[in-house]
Amino acid sequence: MQIHPSAIISSKARIEASVTVGPYSIIGDNVSIGANTVVGAHCVIEGNTTISNDCQIFTGAVIGSWPQDLKFKGEDVFLEIGSNNIIREYCTLNPGTGKGGKTTVGDNNLLMAYSHIAHDCRVGSGCVLANNSTLAGHVTIEDKAVVGGIVAIHQFVRVGMLSIIGGCSKVVQDIPPFSTCDGHPARVYGLNLVGLRRKGVSHESIKQIDQAFKVIFNSGLSAKHAIEKVEKELVETEEIIYLVSFIKSSERGMVRSCR
Repeated sequence: MQIHPSAIISSKARIEASVTVGPYSIIGDNVSIGANTVVGAHCVIEGNTTISNDCQIFTGAVIGSWPQDLKFKGEDVFLEIGSNNIIREYCTLNPGTGKGGKTTVGDNNLLMAYSHIAHDCRVGSGCVLANNSTLAGHVTIEDKAVVGGIVAIHQFVRVGMLSIIGGCSKVVQDIPPFSTCDGHPARVYGLNLVGLRRKGVSHESIKQIDQAFKVIFNSGLSAKHAIEKVEKELVETEEIIYLVSFIKSSERGMVRSCR
């Protein structure tokens, strides 16, 4: 274990022998940090926080401090962070709220400087949160989504897998999977073709998704009738089934098309 002499680490913290902790960092009683994780200078990690293996945490990050929620009354709440995450300078990650509340972050994510993950959020794996992106409480970011810089996402919004949100967008409704969205408020502009191709989605499946987007967002049909048309007329690929399921389960409604 490589611990700078100026770091303050609770004797109750559970820290693997291969962890590195930089100068002036503080690690609290109920923190658990996995193998090969590197904690930079001036970081604060507290609360019931679990960080898995091979993470890199840069200067000034504050992880596990109390949720910014007026309803919070000091209950036991939790923050769980997976493996191989990069958490850049001055990021803030809060635990859940309410007894047993939990915030979770998956594996292989890049959280750029000053990004914020609020209470009870669920961030998947392979995601990018660019500088100053802000998640309100109870936001869900699905796998391999990209959130641009200075994006604000309203509480309870879901961001679908393999979607990308342009910088400075205001997101108040759900972002559909596989989409490119931008604006104030955010609107659907089309497919995230780069993300779909990188995932290895076939050309035929991409054509089906594109056709589904045209029906759902540009046909003028109500959401109910558009989904019925997609289910009736398009091939039930894995992506189409998932897209339809995501939209059907939306509680805040989908962002609209830019057209």
